[in-house]
Amino acid sequence: MSRRYFGTDGIRGLANRHPMTSEVALKVGMAAGKIFQNGAHRHRVVIGKDTRLSGYMLEAALMSGFTAVGMDVFLLGPMPAPAVAMLTRSLRADLGVMISASHNPYADNGIKLFDPDGYKLSDETESRIEELIDADPIELLAGPDAIGHATRIESAQERYIEFAKRTLPKNLRLDGLRIVIDCANGAGYKVAPEALWELGAEVIKIGIDPNGRNINHKCGTTALDALIEKVREVRADIGIALDGDADRVVIINEQGEIVDGDQLMAVIAETWHRRGKLAAGGVVATVMSNLGLERYLKSFGLTLTRTPVGDRYVVEHMRKHGYNVGGEQSGHIVLSDFVTTGDGLVTALQILAVVVSTGKPVSEVTNRFVPLPQILRNVRYANGQPLEDARVVRAIDSGKAKLGQAGRLVIRPSGTEPVIRVMGEGDDEGLVSSVVGDIVDAVRAAAAA
Repeated sequence: MSRRYFGTDGIRGLANRHPMTSEVALKVGMAAGKIFQNGAHRHRVVIGKDTRLSGYMLEAALMSGFTAVGMDVFLLGPMPAPAVAMLTRSLRADLGVMISASHNPYADNGIKLFDPDGYKLSDETESRIEELIDADPIELLAGPDAIGHATRIESAQERYIEFAKRTLPKNLRLDGLRIVIDCANGAGYKVAPEALWELGAEVIKIGIDPNGRNINHKCGTTALDALIEKVREVRADIGIALDGDADRVVIINEQGEIVDGDQLMAVIAETWHRRGKLAAGGVVATVMSNLGLERYLKSFGLTLTRTPVGDRYVVEHMRKHGYNVGGEQSGHIVLSDFVTTGDGLVTALQILAVVVSTGKPVSEVTNRFVPLPQILRNVRYANGQPLEDARVVRAIDSGKAKLGQAGRLVIRPSGTEPVIRVMGEGDDEGLVSSVVGDIVDAVRAAAAA
């Protein structure tokens, strides 16, 4: 069934344009609030946001919707998405809300919902919310004596900082480390640098001056040049880049080189495996993770289980099969011993723990495997289903045969735009390039037919 509001990660769009309007946000608050009222107790919802200008508008609209159906609202202000998930559980709330469009430009915004356990909602629950969004709002309203009230939680930042610090091994500190952190002018701009400083590090901060319009602008995980330059300038031990809602992280080593999520998962998985802490004998990642990671884990007798692209699918598989490490190449890492969603700060702290305990530089700690050459190309199409065309099927089958066990192909339609994504990787870069080129040509021919 097609959905009108929810996409792959909540509701998202251009601010002040459907569906990212005050009217829709009000209805989302009413609908979600009604669904998550179970039992006779006073019902609670936690609302956090990043630093986008439109956050004020959407926060007020959501608050109005929730209170109108009888829910009490706890306002957190600018807070990382994982902090909202954590505080939803900690405050025994019935629902959590994060107002953010993650790594997107400031003009976009979004609404992410978390259940009482801090996990993103299922497709089924989102569909139920959509049904109520389009229902008669009069049917949802609480009586005059049952309207909810709103409270601003002044201690939210301190609570999250203490939570993040406790994810480190006992008595481990970061004294002597020089850390540059880029907070993307986003949700983590206060809590992330403060947590690192309280742990003893020397902290150089960039991307900590949000003005409502500069979130992710030439900073954060999607624009690393400023962080790389600062790491080299101050001779830092490490650079840490967060995205707009601080659920993703990219590491820069002391040489100014980028470390992606695959290497971070390798570090954490091996370290936890050696400590007897890694659950289910492996890691969960998406189809985009490098084959080099899979081979590296296999050398320790560990598995790499792949899911479709999207952190939701990673988390679902982790929960179902008992894994405690999973994530995406992009840096969205889920460590379920601590968190229910990706947490950029907590992930960075796990890497720093290995750096401190081994005494090795970040470049050595995070260089666990040599990534195989990986080529990704996108092909736009106007209509039809190019992947069902016989020419495309033949090209894909031929490519798989040529690569054999020495490579891998992932061909998939984008979930957000009319694009076919063709990814190939293997030991022989020339062969991979040729195979990907043949498939791209076939898709283009099918799209033009």
